[in-house]
Amino acid sequence: MTTPDPNTHSVQAPIDGVLDLHTFCPREVPDLVREYLYACRTRHITKIRIIHGKGKGVLRETVHAILRREPLVRGFHLANDRGSWGATLVDIYPPNVPLPPRRPPEAKAHRPGQVPGWYRLLHRIFVRR
Repeated sequence: MTTPDPNTHSVQAPIDGVLDLHTFCPREVPDLVREYLYACRTRHITKIRIIHGKGKGVLRETVHAILRREPLVRGFHLANDRGSWGATLVDIYPPNVPLPPRRPPEAKAHRPGQVPGWYRLLHRIFVRR
């Protein structure tokens, strides 16, 4: 008989459209958010509330970065109700609607003869005329 590892634990979160991230480690958040979105979609829950807390905004930015990349996310915004900016409201596509095709990220066009702004700034600071 094997004993369970005390450093790993399984947390069962109810799939009710509200995900509170306060009980999870930051490294678990990306996979957790993705899995929760897909679980909600299979249960026909299209309005989701993700509670990330206020704090410094690091977890909020992590959640928003994940949501920007997920193809099943129709849109999201900060909550304007009791939780204000400590929660994000997410709207996902229902299961009977096909997901939009994924577009590859667009590369920044570099025009010949034009240098990036950061290069011009460094040039102005460090190069004497």
